[in-house]
Order: sequence, then structure tokens, then C-alpha cells
Amino acid sequence: MYLIAGLGNKGKKYTDTRHNIGFKVIDKIIAKYDFKKYKDSAYSHTFKGEISEKKVLLIKPMTFMNNSGRAVSEVSGFYKIPAKNIYIIHDDIDLSVSRVKVKFGGSAAGHNGIKSIDMHVGKDYYRIRIGIGKPSNHLEVKNYVLKKFSNDEFNRIKEKADILVKNISYLLKKDVNTFLNLLSTGS
Repeated sequence: MYLIAGLGNKGKKYTDTRHNIGFKVIDKIIAKYDFKKYKDSAYSHTFKGEISEKKVLLIKPMTFMNNSGRAVSEVSGFYKIPAKNIYIIHDDIDLSVSRVKVKFGGSAAGHNGIKSIDMHVGKDYYRIRIGIGKPSNHLEVKNYVLKKFSNDEFNRIKEKADILVKNISYLLKKDVNTFLNLLSTGS
């Protein structure tokens, strides 16, 4: 079994913000692969389905970003999903808007949601990092990540997210190179 968590903050005021890109991608996976609502807990909304004949749980943590590890730990622990089968989709200010990188393990690079997950499940999981760009000099990071995308940025993110979702089965097969090649060619 696999676990894919999209990071974000609960509540309507955060819906279309840069920090909620993980929630948006989870919504696209739910729609494309016909996932069904499975379970809600105090920590997460969970959806169940299959991608390329692999059983997958999707979660949206309901803990706010800085406590995302509680939600990931609750679900992965209950279903005995090893860290190597956990995929976290999150925003990354160090990448230009819509650029995607995949990383296994490593540091949190200042991302509080990733720090929380590291504390709860360790660091040996996959991170799907989606670029949201850097704030201009006058805007603090904590305010920037809660801003909405411009129309142009939104369209670029939507296009990249659609390609990501279409090809996510390659990640579940641990074929990161093919996944990234398909993302870069727009296939």
C-alpha cells in the first residue's frame, strides 16, 4: 500500500494559496482516478483508490501545515505503510513557479510541514516539490506562501499539476527519471 499526502492548510481562506498546492494536486488525483472518501479523523481526510493496480491512500492533513506529521504518522502507522511508500506533495519557494523536483530523504529546507513529518516518520520518504517562486524582498515568506497565484502562475501550475497526476504511477514504481522526463516534455 502507498500513501500520498498533499500538504496545505484547512479552511476556505487558504484554498487557492501557494501553500495549498498539495491539496490541489490531491483533488486532481481524486478526480482522475476516481478515489472515494474513506475516513475522516481529527488529523486528516482520507481517500482510498488505486493507481495502476496499486492500492493508494490519499490524505489531506487537517492539522494545519506545521503539524502535518501527526496526520501522516496516524495513517501510515495504522496501515503499516513503510516510509519508502510515502509521497508528500508540497510547495517549495526555492523552485520557480511550476517547476517540479522529486527528492527521497534529505533536509526540510525550512519547510515547517516537512519538519513535522520528519519528526513523526523520519526522513526516508519521497517529496514531490512544486515550485511557487520566491517572494520579493519586501514580503516575508510567511505572508508570501499565503498569497494567491497570479492568473499566469495559476495556469502554469494547473498545466504542470495535470501532467504530474497523469504520470504519478511512475513514481509509485520508483521510476523517478521517467516521471521527471514526462513532466519536462509535457507528456
